[in-house]
Amino acid sequence: MTIRPDPTFHASPRLAMEAPAETLAYTLMLSPDGSQPDGLAVVDVDPKSSDCGKIVHQVIMPHKGDEFHHFGWNACSSALSPLSGHAFLERRYLIIPGIRSSRIYVIDVKGGPKAAKIHKIIEPEEIFSKTGYSRPHTVHCGPEGIYISTLGGGGPDGTDGPPGMFLMDCETFEVIGRYEMDRGVQDKQYDFWWNLPRNYMVSSEWGLPPQYENGIVPEDLLANKYGHRLHFWDLRERRNIQTVDLGANHQMALEVRPAHDPVKEYGFCGVVVDTTNLEGSIWTWWRNKDGTFEARKTATIPAEPADPADLPDLLKGFSAVPPLVTDIDLSLDDRFLYVACWGTGELRQYDVTDPMAPKLAGSVHVGGIVRREPHPSGQVFAGGPQMLEISRDGRRVYWTNSLYSTWDDQFYPAGVPAAMVKADVGENGGITLDPNFFVDFPKGYRSHQIRLEGGDCSTDSFCYPSVR
Repeated sequence: MTIRPDPTFHASPRLAMEAPAETLAYTLMLSPDGSQPDGLAVVDVDPKSSDCGKIVHQVIMPHKGDEFHHFGWNACSSALSPLSGHAFLERRYLIIPGIRSSRIYVIDVKGGPKAAKIHKIIEPEEIFSKTGYSRPHTVHCGPEGIYISTLGGGGPDGTDGPPGMFLMDCETFEVIGRYEMDRGVQDKQYDFWWNLPRNYMVSSEWGLPPQYENGIVPEDLLANKYGHRLHFWDLRERRNIQTVDLGANHQMALEVRPAHDPVKEYGFCGVVVDTTNLEGSIWTWWRNKDGTFEARKTATIPAEPADPADLPDLLKGFSAVPPLVTDIDLSLDDRFLYVACWGTGELRQYDVTDPMAPKLAGSVHVGGIVRREPHPSGQVFAGGPQMLEISRDGRRVYWTNSLYSTWDDQFYPAGVPAAMVKADVGENGGITLDPNFFVDFPKGYRSHQIRLEGGDCSTDSFCYPSVR
């Protein structure tokens, strides 16, 4: 415990943008066939370093078959909340769930890039017995502890009751218990985030374990059985106050990104695919003066025609490549929204100064099911842009290329070897791939979520407004 707030905690998004640039990135490595343990790669991203773009340290886990996916910090800027008793925590530990094993690793990264090590392992039995949930997914640090969403309920196949969220102690890392007091109609789970001063949370939906663990289930997709709703919660009372249905054809409402400035009561959600036309879409949700919520489709990304001979079996009958919007991320100034089109191999940048009218401001291609665009370095980039992370100052966007092991195999049957790349952002928008930044990973691994040293654009929740 420190005797003053961690200097990487910031009261407002504007102050966070003025902090020193990141020099390290932490990237998850997963073994898709379970033949190796999963791991954490520490990547040097300091342009002044001779090791920039290289893995300088790895933490390899003692178990196989975890399937690392998403992860997060033990503490962040939310610790500065006036409701918090934890202002003197450190952003020191990374909380890494195994989405397939339901095991959670706590990694201590204090002491420099080569000092990262396992601090604690929470076995799945503790999660099952204290929460009744399985398949832990998204990790966010809140003022009073660590919140973790899950994709499975109880039982061997994760369908004994709905998935939900649970809390962990941010100092002892003990599992405390379920979050929900009243879940209402919520029966699927994926992402979640909040506006702390306004006391509400939003969560989204993917599918239940039988719908994703062995790959996408085409029959369920065409029958619109994946998630398509947003749930809004009273954060402190822990109850669902409203559910907004985006329409059954808008399958897989995944990442939710509220505006970072807590004065603003809106945010964005990415929808993977519309089953009527294969397009992807961005939705803007907002809060009305009477406290109710609404959501509207504000941007669409069409499918691209393709020769069936170039398509995986799953898509041959459609003669088209869907964009497959699998991740979105919002810059700290709430100006640019980045959209990963994993199917078409495109990263899109939207100017969302007007959140109800996103304007395309930049685009780059790398990978893609049909396009297979190589990286400007000449390296092959399999898969497509997937997990995104934006630097605090908004000048750099990093991403990896794996979605989920079994889905990778369906959409990219030739394989998705791990890769991590970076784009630079222009002063007034526009993005350019950095030809000199391409991270090589150990053979047999795939890469997923990225966290940046000192926080990033999908890590911190801010409790105070930005002052310009």
